[in-house]
Amino acid sequence: MKTTTLSQTNLQSKKWLALAVLCTAQFMVIMDTSIIGVALPAIQKSLNYTPSELQWIFNAYVIVFGGILLLGGKLSDLFGPKKIFMWGFSILTIASLLTGLSWSETSMNLGRAAQGLGAALIAPSALTLLMTIFTDPKELGKAFGFWGAAAAAGGSAGVFLGGLLTEYLSWRWTFFINLPLGIIVMFAGSSLLIKGNRLKHKIDYIGSILITLVITLLVYTLIMVEKNGWTSTVTLLLFGLTSLLFLVFVLVQKKSKTPILPLSIFKVPNLTAGNIIMLLMAGSWIPLWFYLNLYLQQTLEYSAFYSGLALLPMTIAIMILMVGVTGKLIAKFGFKSTLVTGLLALTGSLIWFSFVPVNGDFLNNVLGASLLGAVGMSLAYIPGTMASMSGAKPEETGLASGIANTTYQVGSAIGLAIVVVLAVSTTSQEIANGAINKEALNIGFQTAFKAAAGISGISVLVAIIGIKKIK
Repeated sequence: MKTTTLSQTNLQSKKWLALAVLCTAQFMVIMDTSIIGVALPAIQKSLNYTPSELQWIFNAYVIVFGGILLLGGKLSDLFGPKKIFMWGFSILTIASLLTGLSWSETSMNLGRAAQGLGAALIAPSALTLLMTIFTDPKELGKAFGFWGAAAAAGGSAGVFLGGLLTEYLSWRWTFFINLPLGIIVMFAGSSLLIKGNRLKHKIDYIGSILITLVITLLVYTLIMVEKNGWTSTVTLLLFGLTSLLFLVFVLVQKKSKTPILPLSIFKVPNLTAGNIIMLLMAGSWIPLWFYLNLYLQQTLEYSAFYSGLALLPMTIAIMILMVGVTGKLIAKFGFKSTLVTGLLALTGSLIWFSFVPVNGDFLNNVLGASLLGAVGMSLAYIPGTMASMSGAKPEETGLASGIANTTYQVGSAIGLAIVVVLAVSTTSQEIANGAINKEALNIGFQTAFKAAAGISGISVLVAIIGIKKIK
């Protein structure tokens, strides 16, 4: 009897240790999208980037990450999530070393693309492992709380660590920091993670190539909208080509015996609405984070280091709420009510931020709105993620997680592209009307927050209409 009890205790502790490995992976993947932001000026000076080329340090990562995510989820189903997870971490760790050693623009961009490839394999396989390890609904909810907190911590820690490392060591350490974390995760993951389910059929290579091209081209087009304009010939041609490739992809999926994206998966209750919500949530949250950093540094004139400190209350609140509160609220008030409340709070936070003044301060204009945003993201992210994967068959969890991660990344690109265009055009118009630069810039920030609030408001409607109640 004692042996059985001891064995069960060991299994339980191993599950939570495995979760720690997966949360570290989530932390790293999200951190890598934000940590280089503060370091960009130092990298530009060191590697002689022009202002127009500098954006590719970020874009090379996002394009490959978003483009390969769905394929990464499918590979997880076919070869087993643990194997793909370990492959992804090997690629990410080696790519981080090479990126940190970059000697030119080309080597930096290729290194960032390789980091995106590793992250695209890690993200869906890690989520599949989480849902495979935790089958009890209560444990799964708690595990999702830690998972969501790791994502939030990664995003804000990236900004803080980016400033700290760049200021006191070198921009190269924004990449080298992945080396010890990657080695620890690979070592611990080899013994703690289970192999998971594995399918035995052929890969839909044509469908894989087509959907990767569609997503990559879509993200690339949206990123370039700021330069080319929404109605330019280049943008319209790229959108047209993306649409054509997508139609071909749909036809291929209908005829394929083993499609990479079985269209029937979107008939699953909540999955489609959940993914739309994830897209809209990212499309409002990423601009909030992006423009809050700009407001802190360019309007309030905080240094990179103190800007990171200003984000800590929001980060800590998200971690505490996701781990200790969200799961309990879902159990007490229901899945849908918690999701809608969270999205309403996120929308309210963005509306609050849309009134930030030029002569503002942290206590009166940032702290309250950022904490409300933390409440919103904490309550919405977990049920949104669960909805985007709900009802998927066990052999399709990797695919569902790939779709969920893809919609979040594409939503980030779409939301930020729309918001940036509106903010920049507003600032330019204000300058043309005679406003001084700082005031014009701040009006542009206000426009950005209003646009993001509109995107978040749409997600509220989708949640109310499209999500079925889950107890």
